[in-house]
Amino acid sequence: MSQLTHIDNQGHAHMVDVSEKDVTTRVARAEAFVEMLPSTLELITGGGHKKGDVLAVARIAGIQAAKKCSDLIPLCHPLMLSKVSVDLIPDVANNRVCIQTMCKLNGRTGVEMEALCAASTAALTLYDMCKAVDRGMIISGLRVVEKQGGKSGHWVIDTTLGERA
Repeated sequence: MSQLTHIDNQGHAHMVDVSEKDVTTRVARAEAFVEMLPSTLELITGGGHKKGDVLAVARIAGIQAAKKCSDLIPLCHPLMLSKVSVDLIPDVANNRVCIQTMCKLNGRTGVEMEALCAASTAALTLYDMCKAVDRGMIISGLRVVEKQGGKSGHWVIDTTLGERA
């Protein structure tokens, strides 16, 4: 099993020194789900919400969160992201919105945390905008689904296992 990289030999938390790592193109994708009442999903997709375009606001919030990740997660490096995308896909069959994010850069450290921050913040924003009509919404399934670049190469979650690879 690998050692925790954010803990030094004395057990103290520290920011990892990435200065000796190679600069490579790094990409991470994450996802999350927001389950809701069918009427709430209809309100969102039908454009009838009095607060406006819920999906557009959640998308912008997710993008902003990816850019601010190092302000939120203490040991994350500030990164110069070259691309952030946040897609919110209504899933009527399951009464939910699927949030899919992607972060990309050319750098010395990965962007998994940025992709996760984007997905979680988009989900929280969706909840915030709709809580007046549906307090029972459930945010679930936050996870990294793909990572590329760096020494560890390309990794994709094994969905055939149902949970984790």
